[in-house]
Amino acid sequence: MYKLGHLVDGEWAPYRHPAVFSLPDAEAHQRVVVGVPGSDPEVILRLARCLEEPLLLLHILHTVRGEAEPARYQSPELSCSEVEAFIREFRPFLANDSRFDLWVHSPSQQATLAWDRHDMLYAYGPLDDYVNALRELGFTEGEPQLPVPHAHNYHAAFDGMSREVVEWCDWWKSPLRPEDEQ
Repeated sequence: MYKLGHLVDGEWAPYRHPAVFSLPDAEAHQRVVVGVPGSDPEVILRLARCLEEPLLLLHILHTVRGEAEPARYQSPELSCSEVEAFIREFRPFLANDSRFDLWVHSPSQQATLAWDRHDMLYAYGPLDDYVNALRELGFTEGEPQLPVPHAHNYHAAFDGMSREVVEWCDWWKSPLRPEDEQ
């Protein structure tokens, strides 16, 4: 199973971003853009450790298979260890299914990590800390790219775990925004 696919010799295959990140330039947003190799949740987890508590999770469930209502699910305030527990508990789902985007936000820093269905991670906030953490993970500067064409995978095997995510805490639910929908 895999989250994001691309065509290789006419057959769909897993797409694995190279371990690269791009830095902002004068005309871009002040963010670091990261391709997440192998849909590995360890990347967002490592960058979340750069953020000040309390933290908020935003689970944007944009594609459903009957397990819950499509919506934005925002957590109450969490500690870093609670965010880590969430990511570890749901690691198989986070790494292998494309029905969601996941954000981690630090209100005190006005810093946000946004991991989308394309395995792109947009990191706003303490850019130098993010870059140092990425380099420690073996990332280098480069330009993350999305394959064209590509495919998102939604696996029946993860319907139960997707339901468990929605039941994990007392989420504050709000409607999807136009930019959330595919």
